[in-house]
Amino acid sequence: MSDSPLEALTVGRVGVDLYPLQSGVPLAEVRTFAKSLGGTATNVAVAAARLGRRSAVLTKVGPDGFGDFVRTALTEFGVRAHYVSTAPELRTPVVFCELNPPADPPLLFYRAPLAPDLTLTPDDVPWEVVETVPLLWVTGTGVSAEPGRSTQRAMLERRARFGHTVLDLDYRPMFWPDLATARREIGWMLEHVNVVVGNRIEAEVAVGSADPDAAADRLLARGVRLALIKCGAEGVLAATAAARWTVPACPVEVVCGLGAGDGFGGALVHGLLSGWDPLRLATYANAAGALVAARLACADAMPTAAEIEAMVDTNGSAERLPLCD
Repeated sequence: MSDSPLEALTVGRVGVDLYPLQSGVPLAEVRTFAKSLGGTATNVAVAAARLGRRSAVLTKVGPDGFGDFVRTALTEFGVRAHYVSTAPELRTPVVFCELNPPADPPLLFYRAPLAPDLTLTPDDVPWEVVETVPLLWVTGTGVSAEPGRSTQRAMLERRARFGHTVLDLDYRPMFWPDLATARREIGWMLEHVNVVVGNRIEAEVAVGSADPDAAADRLLARGVRLALIKCGAEGVLAATAAARWTVPACPVEVVCGLGAGDGFGGALVHGLLSGWDPLRLATYANAAGALVAARLACADAMPTAAEIEAMVDTNGSAERLPLCD
């Protein structure tokens, strides 16, 4: 497998997530934590690998034990760690999660003075891979600071919307100086990708509307061929220039909402590489996200193909329904 051609390269955030082993209590009262691999780009690569895809992450860690953990964990998950380099003066990011409330738990990020993944430079980029890999996954967070911003822009320009070039809007307000900057920088990428995925808040940041249909219209007008707007308990909208569909949410008991979007993303990677139609893509990814929401941790919680298919079978096929009224 290590010599087989790469199918998906994700770019961006990596870190170590620390999850409370006591749920529903304030962070100040938590006594013990469990460690897990984390970060949006990383989790998506793990989720795709669990579905049999040959994936890798382009990112950076610090010269510390947590950086060693990241490389080891990626390898154990079946994700290639070839493109994980080291930022000598920085530390691998750590994130504390407070499972209170479980559906939308607060996060405490330790990424100061700058996260290593935001220090990617052209010298860190495998340019031939970026230009030719079937699927490239980038994030909104990846352009929140320099030099990562310019590097990610250069990657998109060189790729020129080749294959599946996917933007995960991934808006985290704590990483940005203000909303206007986020809208400008994330908005620039829309004309350099062909698939966009995000929730309603992220869509509003990117295109100025939280209404799923209006947001999809604006994304498609920028040349995006497939827009997926996640609406939590109200389902998912999938839209192309020719048609659009809604996928109802899969009912689960939420244990931890973190990582659900990344499980969705990994399943989306698998579906895109499989050549599935948008309806099947959205249905499968929606089921994967629901499974992760019903589990603790992110990377460790990513579902198998059998689990996703069972969830799809249980909840039936997608329907054309009013979405997010």
